[in-house]
Amino acid sequence: MGLFQVLPRLVVLDLDYTLWPFYCECRSKREMPSLYPHAKGILYALKDKGVNLAIASRSPTPDIANTFLDKLGIKPLFVAQEIFSSWTHKTEHFQRIKQRSGIPYNEMLFFDDEDRNIEAVSKMGVTSILVHNGVNLGALRQGLTKFTQNLESSERNKQRWQNFSRKSSSSERDQS
Repeated sequence: MGLFQVLPRLVVLDLDYTLWPFYCECRSKREMPSLYPHAKGILYALKDKGVNLAIASRSPTPDIANTFLDKLGIKPLFVAQEIFSSWTHKTEHFQRIKQRSGIPYNEMLFFDDEDRNIEAVSKMGVTSILVHNGVNLGALRQGLTKFTQNLESSERNKQRWQNFSRKSSSSERDQS
């Protein structure tokens, strides 16, 4: 992570097949869950760098998800935990996360294993990464690279707009 000068203010993660290799609804609260191999290290590395963490999960069994987060000892790492069944492809989850955290969408990075969630949340302005075998170092690197590119692109567009606005207002004054 030291290679990246700019980090997102908030990293949002899905649970099923992103942080852990199963669906909560197919498990029992009595079981001891496990994370993908790189997941815990990634969470702690982001926290150490001052990056906030949140969960956006459409699980129909939030009670099991919360039990597993407790059992894994990672629940306190997250500033927001939006775990509820929904047909909104996580847009409602992100609206709540933004409201709770005050962090704009363009300062967030999101990891999920479902294309439809990635597409919907990307349209909100969140840098979103599709994971195939859970969150891992490769996905993190890809996400941080894309986040930096998106941020640089939005800064360039902002500067162009400011330059355009200045030129427009000065040409209006020249004409009067």
